[in-house]
Amino acid sequence: MATANKNLSNYDKNTIPNAKDFRFGIVVSEWNDKITEGLYSGAEAALLDCGALPENIIRWNVPGSFELVYGAQRMIVTQEVDCVITVGCVIKGETMHFEFVCEGVTQGIKDLNVQTDVPVIFCLLTDNTEQQSIDRSGGIHGNKGTEAAIAAIKMADLRRNTSQQTISDN
Repeated sequence: MATANKNLSNYDKNTIPNAKDFRFGIVVSEWNDKITEGLYSGAEAALLDCGALPENIIRWNVPGSFELVYGAQRMIVTQEVDCVITVGCVIKGETMHFEFVCEGVTQGIKDLNVQTDVPVIFCLLTDNTEQQSIDRSGGIHGNKGTEAAIAAIKMADLRRNTSQQTISDN
């Protein structure tokens, strides 16, 4: 297990750009809200801890994880954000629904990263049990939302630092 004996919430602020001048979108699935609220709290706390201004953190809720892709796309188009974090949780059940949702969201977020100029961070827990999700949304393994926020800051900084470059510049 990749997260065994690891706390996902640990980061070194000295290695992270200041987030003061960035605008972040966070799209949160209402499905499995006990988990997604924990992930959102971790993401928001890390963004604020790293200098983001509260008014520069925009939260939108969507009904389920499958809707995260559309929510992220609309946020990119309408909110002038530097990065979007998608927060969801899919827990494996007895049907193929788990695989279809996970694959669709994964591919959709990948597509947004390729097709738009705004990074989209994947914070979708895909666990076998509710306890595994609890452990990763503020439990014994820390908070994957915190990890997503740190990735968002780094990607927003990368976007800003490379915004003047084109593919032909490389």
